[in-house]
Amino acid sequence: MKQEENMIYFVTGNGYKFNEILDLFSKEHVKYNLKQNNIKTIEIQAINIKEVASFKLNSIKGQIDGTYFVEDAGFFVDTPLNGFPGVYSSYIMKTIGNKGLLRLIDDFENTEAHFTSVIALYFKPHNKNYFFEGKIQGKISRTIRGSGGFGFDPVFLPNVMPSMTFAELTTEEKNSISHRGLAWIKFIRFLKENMN
Repeated sequence: MKQEENMIYFVTGNGYKFNEILDLFSKEHVKYNLKQNNIKTIEIQAINIKEVASFKLNSIKGQIDGTYFVEDAGFFVDTPLNGFPGVYSSYIMKTIGNKGLLRLIDDFENTEAHFTSVIALYFKPHNKNYFFEGKIQGKISRTIRGSGGFGFDPVFLPNVMPSMTFAELTTEEKNSISHRGLAWIKFIRFLKENMN
């Protein structure tokens, strides 16, 4: 691979997301160097995460010479909030935050929630878009707990580690079970299968 061909760009303005992905990327034996690119994407409000990620990816088509990807995630409180905030997670975090979300819930014992992540990749060698999805189920914590992670991490208790919120886990622990980590496994498998 030539120098310019072995670069892969993660298009995001979110430093936390980039560092999580960089941590995952550094452990893999792929012939790509990961770089952050914070070129502005256009984000639509749609019903599902894949649609949002696809639109974001296509909104920057032709602006980056090479292989690049975006990642979009949503936090869904299935019970009792019927999937809210979902695709509006970023806006809800900015407006009411974790405290506001917790005020909307009465019965914490019976909450059901999940995170979904979609990595949308433009793979230059194929001139095609690819999508990799990850999902993790859990519950809502009664209180905001932990100082790690970002967004709704301090109120999400994953079913696979129900005594700790995402924000109480190390980056490595979170990446091993998270929606982003699960999408990432599929993404890396694709890169390894398609390396020259």
